[in-house]
Amino acid sequence: MEYTVQKLAQLAGVSSRTLRYYDEIGILKPARINSSGYRIYGQKEVDRLQQILFYRELGVNLETIKDIMTSPSYDGAKALKEHREQLLEKRKQLDLLISNVEKTIASTEGRINMSNKEKFEGFKKKMVEENEQKYGKEIREKYGEETVNKSNAKLMNMSEADYEAVTKLEAQVKATLAEAFKTGDPASELAQKAADLHKQWLTYYWTEYSEAAHAGLADMYVGDERFTAYYDKEQPGTAEFLRDAIHIYTGQK
Repeated sequence: MEYTVQKLAQLAGVSSRTLRYYDEIGILKPARINSSGYRIYGQKEVDRLQQILFYRELGVNLETIKDIMTSPSYDGAKALKEHREQLLEKRKQLDLLISNVEKTIASTEGRINMSNKEKFEGFKKKMVEENEQKYGKEIREKYGEETVNKSNAKLMNMSEADYEAVTKLEAQVKATLAEAFKTGDPASELAQKAADLHKQWLTYYWTEYSEAAHAGLADMYVGDERFTAYYDKEQPGTAEFLRDAIHIYTGQK
């Protein structure tokens, strides 16, 4: 069966504009253009669109999806199995959060006693899953499976006090970094304070700290656009500034 842009958009629950954009960026080309100039999509394109939407549901950006699906080694069947595993993990996360909310309601109503550890269990699990989805592949390649697994385990065992402390510390890093950036000098006292706070923040997640690993992570902040976007959100150039400050702090520059 064949579909026009409008019919495929209705079938998939997306806009016609989305399909045209996918064509423009080369991620989903129509099977052909008919004599009237309309884009026509066949079964192959329908299946490809399904894969794209699976990836989008998992939070993967379009540029990454394009790289994955245009790779010579791309395997559609294997990708479906991976989607299934990721969606099952996502369902487990939602089930955990729902259970956490239900327990909290019961605790508020006086029907059960809920420990502080239980209250934060769902949020910590969510943090681990989100980090895995966004950066899992890169950090596992860089630091190894064992190191990342140990870091995740440390986060899951984090106490309420530590959870609150690391959350406040993250805010301190951002605030200090923003002030230091205004100086324009990554070697300044304020910039080095930001680097030290960043180290303190890392120790809540890392089982072992090393200056080389700290500097390597700082390189990723500039080399990976997702990290860069996080630090450059308020002020472009902040990620590079932090990298330089950490390089000086760790003696890697």
